[in-house]
Amino acid sequence: MAESIRVILVDDHPVVRSGIRMLLEQAPEIKIIGEADRGSKGIQMIERLQPDVVLLDMEMPDMTGVDVMRTLQSQGSTVRVLGLSAYDDPEYIRSLLAAGAYGYLTKDEALDSIVEAVRGVAEGQEGWLSRRAAARLTALTRQPASDPISLTEREEEVLQALAQGWSNDQIADHLVITERTVRYHLTNIYQKLNLSSRSETIAWAHKQWGGLTEEST
Repeated sequence: MAESIRVILVDDHPVVRSGIRMLLEQAPEIKIIGEADRGSKGIQMIERLQPDVVLLDMEMPDMTGVDVMRTLQSQGSTVRVLGLSAYDDPEYIRSLLAAGAYGYLTKDEALDSIVEAVRGVAEGQEGWLSRRAAARLTALTRQPASDPISLTEREEEVLQALAQGWSNDQIADHLVITERTVRYHLTNIYQKLNLSSRSETIAWAHKQWGGLTEEST
């Protein structure tokens, strides 16, 4: 039997937590190991239980989701976080992704895709965005037509591979370059696109190029 995906839910709404738990428990490989109704409790639980994935609400009485992410980041935590919120404010989404979240789903769109997103995040895939979140984020990052973005051929290759969900090591192997060179190109891409995270960049690429296939890389 495949190893379980251990998940913690951090959300201050009991009904929401109950619904998410029921949904996730339909997947035999997903195991809910803890629930927290406050950001501070969530941080303590994450440190103690070391889950594979955390589903994190954005608005809680004591801390925002961004505050939780920044605290985890300052502690050196490597837990994979998937934001789950009723809010689709682009600056909020961007802040969470910049703090290291693997994705952002809005609650009204997440029910059909949440299990798939949890599986993907558990495997290290980034850029999981609901349609509404992706649209709002793209509106924020869209460049004026009078100021076209100029990527080099190599930067486009790196960006296309990134949009496939590949890791830096996989991109390096595919393009026969070093992982350090991949990071160099990603830094340039972030600067040119005025983005600050891997997830934002993946969302931008999918918006620009539509459905990418591996053949496109």
